[in-house]
Amino acid sequence: MPHPTPADRALRAVADSVADSRARRPEDATDPSIPVAATVVLLRDGDAGLEVLMIERPDRGSFAGAWVFPGGKLEDDDRDGPDEIEEAVARRAGVRETHEETGLVIDPAGFEPLSVWDPPPGLALRIRTWFFVAPAPDGGELALSPDEAVAAEWARPVDLLERHGRGELTLYPPTWVTLHALTTHPDAASVRGAARLAGVQRFETVARRGAEGPLLLWHGDEDWDPDAAAPGSRHRLEIGALPWRYSRTDDAGLTAG
Repeated sequence: MPHPTPADRALRAVADSVADSRARRPEDATDPSIPVAATVVLLRDGDAGLEVLMIERPDRGSFAGAWVFPGGKLEDDDRDGPDEIEEAVARRAGVRETHEETGLVIDPAGFEPLSVWDPPPGLALRIRTWFFVAPAPDGGELALSPDEAVAAEWARPVDLLERHGRGELTLYPPTWVTLHALTTHPDAASVRGAARLAGVQRFETVARRGAEGPLLLWHGDEDWDPDAAAPGSRHRLEIGALPWRYSRTDDAGLTAG
């Protein structure tokens, strides 16, 4: 029997979330018992357009073999006090984790909060994750921690998605959706400006099984909240087969994916 690849394990993890998840409750998105993590999407302008820094996880542990943005769980030392807001702690953790994993020193003053991802409720392991965008530091040299990353590269979001669609690398849904959104921006300044105007986007995930496999839903999809969403509205990611398909109905009633 063939040994499962990282992509196989990633899909199995999401498939398990469909089987184990339950209906969302209002308190799920802020449950204080859930571990919190921070992720930093480092941006730079390359010769062919916007580039992001990605690191490849070792073939063991969390997100084994996947390509991810630098980041990790908040630690007690990241807190200045017991009443500090979660976003502030996440910023500090993002700086620490990025340095530990890549050797890069980044300034939290340059962070723009992008999104908060809350996994499907009911799972044995759930981590609420803050995503920030930030400019790459000038002259920073990568020095990877071998326990955290076995490779790293600067790449265009569209190229990463195409490689994923061909099965050449492993991405998890929050990373994939973030890269998909970045493909609409020509440069780092555009990304940061859009994040500043939009504010924090909250992805409170519901997992379902669709006709073609696992399906992830978010606010704005009629199946996420039939009482609030317009009939036929979409905000979902279909991951049953490559390439994945993302649909989000915009204010004009159009769907992009």
